[in-house]
Amino acid sequence: MALGIIGIVTSLLLLITLAYRGVPVILAAPLASAVAVVFSGAPILASYTEIFMPAMAGFVGSWFPVFLFGAIFGVLMTVTGYAESIARTVTKLVGSRSAIAATIVTSALMTYGGVSLFVVAFVMYPLARELFRVADIPRRLIPATIALGIFTFTMTALPGSPQLQNIIPGQFFGTGSFAGAGTGLLGGALIFGLGLLWLEYRRTALIRKGESFDSPESARAVGGASDDDAGNQVTTLEPANRLVPFLPLLTVFAVNFACTLIIFPALDWSYLADEKFGGITIDQRLGLWAVLLGIIAAILVLVALNLRQLATVWTGCVDGAKRSMLPIFSTASEVGYGAVVASVAAFAVVRDSVFGLGVSALWTSVLSVSITAGLTGSSSGGMTIALNALGDDLRTMAEQEGVSMEAMHRLTAMAAGGLDTLPHSGAVVTLLIVCGLTHRQSYKDLGVVTLVIPVFVVIALVSLVSVVGSF
Repeated sequence: MALGIIGIVTSLLLLITLAYRGVPVILAAPLASAVAVVFSGAPILASYTEIFMPAMAGFVGSWFPVFLFGAIFGVLMTVTGYAESIARTVTKLVGSRSAIAATIVTSALMTYGGVSLFVVAFVMYPLARELFRVADIPRRLIPATIALGIFTFTMTALPGSPQLQNIIPGQFFGTGSFAGAGTGLLGGALIFGLGLLWLEYRRTALIRKGESFDSPESARAVGGASDDDAGNQVTTLEPANRLVPFLPLLTVFAVNFACTLIIFPALDWSYLADEKFGGITIDQRLGLWAVLLGIIAAILVLVALNLRQLATVWTGCVDGAKRSMLPIFSTASEVGYGAVVASVAAFAVVRDSVFGLGVSALWTSVLSVSITAGLTGSSSGGMTIALNALGDDLRTMAEQEGVSMEAMHRLTAMAAGGLDTLPHSGAVVTLLIVCGLTHRQSYKDLGVVTLVIPVFVVIALVSLVSVVGSF
């Protein structure tokens, strides 16, 4: 048994090391799985074909539509010029002197509006670079500023977020994307406020030391993204006016809200109990279906607004479909790894240790998801792995303790958005590459706003909810 636990730890360290060195997760996860299997004494081939692959395929089968239509939506927002128009409108309203706040708000709007996180990063970098240059703010603060807008409160805290991290808990706790609205709004405000304060403090401190936008400390790293082609984005169309680009984002929110709280609850879903539909309930699919319809509706709005440029729009749809492949298979590969680890006998000891801590269901859920997200460097992958292994037990435990499923949903989602941005995180590595900077230059500030502050806020909220109940 001890050898099996050593195997799990070794496999996790290998996964972290490979990811940190740039090995694609789709390759790193099977290799790390093999290490865990060898130490446990289980058969390698059977574990790969009968455990790893079914778990991987199951994730793709469940979440492919969200990845597909989300990627298409993101690309269409880019090629139509809507994403850039939104950024410039917000910047004009906030003011170029508030470059940090303008970058955060614009990034947050697009993320909360359903645009893929990585697409937002590609779109925002050249715009943030220009804002920071004009305001003469040290360039090495750009990654942390963008990350605060896309990797934190809009991804997990704000109720109704169409991002995958806010949908996954609903599949296990029977909740919708607007679950725990009060808790999420408070958490989102705290993360945004504290993050903005930190970045403004750092801006002032660095400028006092004599740093500027072009200082050697912010010099573009060799091999990083070019300032001339960051993100390789090509805007081919121009929006009709400054308000039109906001319509697709509003559509995602409006359709998601209406389906979650008004339309779906009023419909008869009894037919879902049929065997051909798997005997599911609407609670198990409400969050997923509502967000999916919201994104599809937004795509249709984009198409309707650009009928005269159908060729460009169609090319964007094809490009978006292609771009959805690597993200979903990378995340699914991590899920397959988690399934293999959960299958070895030693994992039962780890699971029992988590439940043997003597803490509430809420704390158990937050701790298990945080640790798994940190080890895998992925919020969605880590949360899926943890909840696949412990979800049923956590729900039973919460029901016995009278813990609100709404609170479980919101705080579990927020917990996934903390340790997931450790240095080996694929999202962190990608963002730094886009900005042409290194960990040494920018990770300190990025880590504070995406890891330290969110973890602090989650701990505070779990403590508060444990005392006063869900809100």
